[in-house]
Amino acid sequence: MVMLCFLLDLRTLSPPLLRDLKQSLLQLANFYAISCSGGHKSISKLKPLRDRIGICYVIRNRVSCSLEMKVAYRPSGNFSLRDFHHAVNNLPTDAFLPELNNNITIPCSDAHLETVLSDKVLYSWGGDNEDVGRKVIVVSSCLLENLDTVAKKTLTDAADKCVSVDFVLLEQVPSGVGSLSESINNFVKNICDLENCSFRNHLPDAKVFCILVKEWLNDLRDEAEELQVRLKFKKNILGSLNQICCNLIPSFNPIIDEFEPCKVCRCHGSLLDDGHGNKTTKSICPVTGNELGTLDLVANSLKVGNQTVLLMPSFHCYTKLQHVTAPVDFSIVERTNLGSLSEGKCYFHLLLLSTLFFTCWIFVTGLILGTPFVVVPSTSNELDDTDQTELNYQVFQGLCNALHSLDQGLVCSSRCNTETMRETPFQCYYILLPSNNGVMLLRVSYVFLYWRFEIGGLDNISR
Repeated sequence: MVMLCFLLDLRTLSPPLLRDLKQSLLQLANFYAISCSGGHKSISKLKPLRDRIGICYVIRNRVSCSLEMKVAYRPSGNFSLRDFHHAVNNLPTDAFLPELNNNITIPCSDAHLETVLSDKVLYSWGGDNEDVGRKVIVVSSCLLENLDTVAKKTLTDAADKCVSVDFVLLEQVPSGVGSLSESINNFVKNICDLENCSFRNHLPDAKVFCILVKEWLNDLRDEAEELQVRLKFKKNILGSLNQICCNLIPSFNPIIDEFEPCKVCRCHGSLLDDGHGNKTTKSICPVTGNELGTLDLVANSLKVGNQTVLLMPSFHCYTKLQHVTAPVDFSIVERTNLGSLSEGKCYFHLLLLSTLFFTCWIFVTGLILGTPFVVVPSTSNELDDTDQTELNYQVFQGLCNALHSLDQGLVCSSRCNTETMRETPFQCYYILLPSNNGVMLLRVSYVFLYWRFEIGGLDNISR
């Protein structure tokens, strides 16, 4: 868990650059607001999203001509997307100083690092929560001159408090220019002995801002709740080993399906629970307190969130699917050439069976869908000792490298639906895609639909 503090030197950011930076901050807030740090747990069981983004900026007072550091957004309590958007949209747009446009460096004191890294600003954010790390991101189009004694002491004290400082230079000219390249090298030498400091320089464009937003979002996220899985093979792959223990790491923060099958009383349409979200053993009307019979209940209803209930038509029948529990088994079906797969084309194989009922099975092949999960070898307690962990790692790496060299992937099946993180009554098909850096991606490869038709209309659709 990390709290971010953006320190923007608005004097050096031209209007177009500031506009793009503001859009990036708004995107970061949007992604953070819709994120769900509970992994595959229900949204209704999650804690409120904590406020972990702060914005400070440096401007020159037009009256006194002195430099001032102001706080645009101070994190406190739960995150408010509206307030954050308001703060970003109201950043001063007339603070740019054209005379700095040709400057490569500015005095170190202009950054106001000692003001931000103080009890009045950064160290007061997050309260007494010692688990919250802090990171200051200094964004400017000018480099800081040689760090003076005060600045180095401030950064050293910040390191003692586990605060990292990332200097981001949005270049006005390519770094290959002699004077800029030399200044960058000098600055890097100045901070090389400070383990909590880092430096990056970019020529700002849409791609760069997209990369920065992703990096900042990863800083904001809690440690991803990894799902333990086992890749099970039909035959032993090494000695008596026929499985590889892995962890699934989501490449996104999923919004889990919150449509829950429920029962309501027919007389008032009220949900049958005890008022605290716990279902009662007896069917009792929450309004009158009368015991209800079978005909007094509406069984085919859906609970949406905590307050809303949808009364579905009588021909709808829902099966309550359980949340997956670790470890989840993925059975390896076959190897497949990656060149035969496509993300934009699908090929249908249709099997029709005619009996008393008309049953239609649709099997979709050659189609890659869904958001990927990163698959890494497991280091969990499921492996008894260090030797097993090392063997598991080596086998995973060998499999990944072999598949990558052959341009092949593994088709696997499981009763776990990774989109909803629930167990399903049918097999879901996935493909494991290898890489050249020792990890694999898990994606939905085959979509399996079961349609059942009866004489007189559609009886049930399950997915």
